[in-house]
Amino acid sequence: MDERSYLDHAAGSPILPEVLDAMLPVLSLAGNPNSTHAAGRRARRLLEESREAIAERVGALPAELIFTAGGTESNNLAILGAVGDPARPRLAISTVEHASVAAVVERSAEVDRLPVDASGHLDVAAAEQLITSATALVSVIWVNNETGAIQPISAVAELAHRHGALFHADAVAALGHVEIGLAGSGADLISLSAHKVGGPVGIGALVVRRGVRLRPVGFGGGQEARLRSGTVPVALAVGFAAAVRLAVDHLEAEVERLRGLRDQLIAELARLPQVRINTVEPAGPAIVNATFSGTRADDLLLLLDGAGVEASTGSACSAGVHQPSEVLLAMGRSQDDASASLRFSFGPSTTSTDIERVVAVLPTALARARRALG
Repeated sequence: MDERSYLDHAAGSPILPEVLDAMLPVLSLAGNPNSTHAAGRRARRLLEESREAIAERVGALPAELIFTAGGTESNNLAILGAVGDPARPRLAISTVEHASVAAVVERSAEVDRLPVDASGHLDVAAAEQLITSATALVSVIWVNNETGAIQPISAVAELAHRHGALFHADAVAALGHVEIGLAGSGADLISLSAHKVGGPVGIGALVVRRGVRLRPVGFGGGQEARLRSGTVPVALAVGFAAAVRLAVDHLEAEVERLRGLRDQLIAELARLPQVRINTVEPAGPAIVNATFSGTRADDLLLLLDGAGVEASTGSACSAGVHQPSEVLLAMGRSQDDASASLRFSFGPSTTSTDIERVVAVLPTALARARRALG
């Protein structure tokens, strides 16, 4: 195929060469990290070195980092593991959470939804009215995976703690784009994922502040601090650690670079007719969400794909079936607007050439999409 621009890093960022280099020597090694023979001890050493590297870069102790299969499992463990006390039966989550948090409403009637304003940022005053002494856990996404909105994590953590509740931050879209710190944020639980920062698919972590007690939501050998069962894939952990090192150690320079690309695209989109930018500061540097009125997002997405631009209609975790964005609906957008919005997301491979390609092909694609809708 001709050159293409991949602008869907928020769904999954291509694995970095340095990550592959770190993983390849480990893939062929024998040994379960829970075995006591030499091969097992070697695997355990690699696993714990990876845990230490990741924990250091998110301001946690190694013992506070629990490996999981990814962000979804981390979020599930945080949400479901925190409930169980009859005196605290309620959960409080924002209205703009990832599906792995938001879908808890299908399992429990005792969920309070914390509203956001038109820019997608949490309404802290409204949240204060909904979080009570009956709340077991408050969960708020750190950087929204659809709009890039950065939430007031420390303020909500303080509010949760004031009522004796735990606070969980889904930091999957934040890692590599904002500073992540367990102590500084006030969070008790933080979810991470490798493949959003150029690591391998299939591994993530839940950071559990020392002293916080969760119930395991699965059963088995209890390999990860008796909270998560199953053999941890050592090669994936090594790749995860390599990706986190790169993301955090070069954070300042990469954020500046990505913010320049983001602002370049926003400025160009704002010149087009009937386009509304849904990404509003404070926002992460790697996401631009825009509504293209008079279109169906799927039509525009296919036309852009045909022109060599790969973007998204929002979260990739919806079984391939596009529905109006729940995040944009929570921000007060109409059904039509929530069905006419695209997300462009950036990563290490994104350059100005990619932005220029979007700008070059978008007017024609937009005109054709609007004609298709009639």
